[in-house]
Amino acid sequence: MKIRFDTLDYQTDAVNSAIRVFEGQIIKESNFTITNETPQGSLFASDGIGIGNRVIINEEQMLKNVVKTQILNGIAPSDSLFGNNSAFPQFNIEMETGTGKTFVYLKTILELHKKYEFTKFVIVVPSVAIKEGVLKTFQITKSYFKKQYNGVIYDMFMFDSSKLDRVRSFAASSTIDIMVTTIQSFNKDTNVMNRESDQLCGARPIDLIAETRPIVIIDEPQSVDNTDLAKDALKNLNPSAGFRYSATHRDNTYPKIYQLSAVDAYDNQLVKQIEVAGIEVDEDGNRAHLRLIEVKTGKNGISAKIEVYKKTRKDADKVIMSFKAGDDMFTKTKLQVYDEVGFIQDINATPGFESVTFSGNPEKITLESATLEDEATKRAQISKTIEEHLNKELQFKQAGQRIKVLSLFFLDKVENYRVYDDQGNPKLGRYAKVFEEEYNRLISLSKYRELNDVDVPVSEVHDGYFSADGKGKLKNTKGDTAADESTYEMIMKNKEGLLTFYDEAKHHTAKANKIRFIFSHSALKEGWDNPNVFQIATLIETKDTITKRQKIGRGLRIAVNEDGERVPGFSVNTLTVMANESYKDFAEGLQKEYEEDGVIFGVFDKESFATIIVKHDVITDELKVLGKEKSATLFNYFKDEGFINTAGRATDRLKQAIADKEIEVPEEFREVAPQILEVAQSKVKSLDIKNAEDKVEVKVVKEALADDFLELWNKIKYKTTYKINFDSDKLIRYAVRGNESFDGIDSIQTHKGTYLYKKGTVEMSEAGIKADESTESSVRAVTRGAYKLPDIITFLQNETSLTRKTIVAILQSVNNLNSFKNNPLSYMNQAAKIINAIKNQLIVDGIEYTRTNEEYEQKLFTTETLNAYLGEKGNSVKVDETKRKTVYDYVVTDSTIEKEFARKAEKDDNVKFYIKLPDWFKIRTPLGPYNPDWAILYEKDDEQHLYFIVETKGDVSFEQLRPHERAKILAGEKHFRAVDTEIRFRRASDEAEIRS
Repeated sequence: MKIRFDTLDYQTDAVNSAIRVFEGQIIKESNFTITNETPQGSLFASDGIGIGNRVIINEEQMLKNVVKTQILNGIAPSDSLFGNNSAFPQFNIEMETGTGKTFVYLKTILELHKKYEFTKFVIVVPSVAIKEGVLKTFQITKSYFKKQYNGVIYDMFMFDSSKLDRVRSFAASSTIDIMVTTIQSFNKDTNVMNRESDQLCGARPIDLIAETRPIVIIDEPQSVDNTDLAKDALKNLNPSAGFRYSATHRDNTYPKIYQLSAVDAYDNQLVKQIEVAGIEVDEDGNRAHLRLIEVKTGKNGISAKIEVYKKTRKDADKVIMSFKAGDDMFTKTKLQVYDEVGFIQDINATPGFESVTFSGNPEKITLESATLEDEATKRAQISKTIEEHLNKELQFKQAGQRIKVLSLFFLDKVENYRVYDDQGNPKLGRYAKVFEEEYNRLISLSKYRELNDVDVPVSEVHDGYFSADGKGKLKNTKGDTAADESTYEMIMKNKEGLLTFYDEAKHHTAKANKIRFIFSHSALKEGWDNPNVFQIATLIETKDTITKRQKIGRGLRIAVNEDGERVPGFSVNTLTVMANESYKDFAEGLQKEYEEDGVIFGVFDKESFATIIVKHDVITDELKVLGKEKSATLFNYFKDEGFINTAGRATDRLKQAIADKEIEVPEEFREVAPQILEVAQSKVKSLDIKNAEDKVEVKVVKEALADDFLELWNKIKYKTTYKINFDSDKLIRYAVRGNESFDGIDSIQTHKGTYLYKKGTVEMSEAGIKADESTESSVRAVTRGAYKLPDIITFLQNETSLTRKTIVAILQSVNNLNSFKNNPLSYMNQAAKIINAIKNQLIVDGIEYTRTNEEYEQKLFTTETLNAYLGEKGNSVKVDETKRKTVYDYVVTDSTIEKEFARKAEKDDNVKFYIKLPDWFKIRTPLGPYNPDWAILYEKDDEQHLYFIVETKGDVSFEQLRPHERAKILAGEKHFRAVDTEIRFRRASDEAEIRS
């Protein structure tokens, strides 16, 4: 199978954010040779204007582009292009793990070539694992990108110190060439890249690379350029510009141009929902539990942290306490059961031999010694992971979804999975034995007999990802050795095989097809993932070195089916973490890790409101924002009025204002009050981690599938087909002249590049030296020759997907081609936006739906498996089953707005029946599938029945939705008109609004 790729809005936004940095620049031919001179010049010369990859630019224009991009993305504007490494401009792009940042920066590379003809790129990564991940993404996306970019020729290679000729061909190539290297390959003088080479006629490899003025992509910069040595190494590449991709940027001195935070990703269901299941044993202090956590050497000598039971007022709680030699265990814990343990005789702090010796029983505990309780806990973890796995397979089987389920176990010692006898023959380690015992017990249960792989022998359903020695024996490693490199290659190679079901009829009988459970060394904790990992368990005996973020990162990506297609939605995408701690501890620990990495949740600052857009011209992208000064005023008002506390966090008063959708603000801010509330709401969100104990299976209320349900269902069950009546002449006319909604291309105005003369005064005071800009004027300056005009026809073809004939007809009708000559790229970008806006409007206007004899399957209501989460952070509303007003005993919702809508519908006696329309109820539109929110049977005046399809949005303002989303909803309305069953369409944020 091949993984298929979709055009996802958030990924397109990330790509465009990088592309906009160079907007308005003029493309020239990209010709360069390998010489001792500088064939492309520097990006910024001393006079502020320079050449890089043959694109004319100045600092001031680039900063304007950056600020505009930041405002569009809701990021506080930067004052400078440069961060801590001021050698070249660099830009932070924040993307949560699992959202496809490697895909995004590969697409960005191709888009930069398409728009500006950049050809040389260097991707710098922190580790071998991530390097292998980049190569794998390059391989599986190549055919997709070739189709997207008209067969463009591009290549990628891994820097290899034994193959320096490849560096020469990189420097000389006229097509797109991408070099991938670890920072360790060139951050020391002794590196081959930094030494003169006979293979290169005495030149240093890094000098050839530097001559090309590459665009540098830095993957996980917090691990790449976190030292001065690394910063100097990057500087030696002589980059034109750099783009820094990470989920957690620690160095925020660089302008951030795009942000997709963890909360954004979860809210928009771009990654899996996380639920935590904890295995906790509590014997109330009836047994002398002892677990060594760590041994430390400090100013006051050697101490040990040991997990024990300690007496409380009511019973005993499990706690971690600090102990020293001589401590009496009974005295410290106040529990008689520890009397037989005695006192601590000795604490050994030698690395690798940490232990605590007692005078009684047990004689000694070590970091690796497992108590009976620990053994029982590990068995329970393995068993529950298998059970969750099989239940997920059963759910997909019953729903008719061909999605292969994978589970991942992390181990810290190979011997717990595989051991060898005296002859070197492999045998099962103790956790592998436990796995096979528990799997055989569970798979024999009658409810699992219908599963696809029920008859595959247990020995073939699991395998290990561990590094091996020269004889093929598995061994413990640290994740960064040569042996690990081959292991990462194996993981990447098996990716598609692991996603494919074992199926003899289709000849899918490879070893990887049978594997559903993966055991991996904890050292292999980054750089790889698999979209169909649904369960993760950690069977670590020593100190757990894998962070919670690294654990969930292996399985956050949205699942794919057997055809390689993404299957979105939390009903499918839930990642269960089998933790060896409580749900509460895991959730708090995960949030702490984010905050340690610089991701602060729910804190307002003086710039929080700076990017609220006051005015936005959609065609020219001209923006007017609230700005930093007014944002600071608003921030102080929020503090003074008690909306936020002294720490900048939301108070109950602000939370209530958000719930009421109304907030009192000073007169000057009243027009933007809705946007202020929107910012406030985004700030009070935190990571929504689900507790597995709160999960319940949703059941069908069979008695509800009667008269009212059937009456409503018979109004909405019909499918349609559509055709588009597209008027090309109207498109050409509107694109040129405009219509009631959009200005046409004739309205485009551009300006020639200007040189600004600025003069200011220098003031000296006790506060320091300050330069104030006092005058500014343009200078008459003549550049050599007119701009070389790019191929506008091909550009607009690529941007709009229209025929060459139509593009030519549009351009022949415009009367402002002088504006194209003044600033070709600005003109082309504005023209493309106008044409696309008009085109999408005409597509929706011209769509014509026809009802067919096909119907949505009613039986899917009873065969689909749904789960609801209860509690304060739950996603469901419990219904009164006696009222028989809806299909299930819980209504599963996607947002707070929907939860409130369901509660009110449940209480409203005029609502006779309502359905939260499931994911499979999709309407085909030319812009992608549309899934409406609700169907409602409403009774008016005790007799007249009204039927509604309701679309609930946080902001009912239709105009504020993305144009793409608006168009799909409009198409959906036309579908229901064609169904012709008296159904009415409503857009609402409150259930009461459907009555109006």
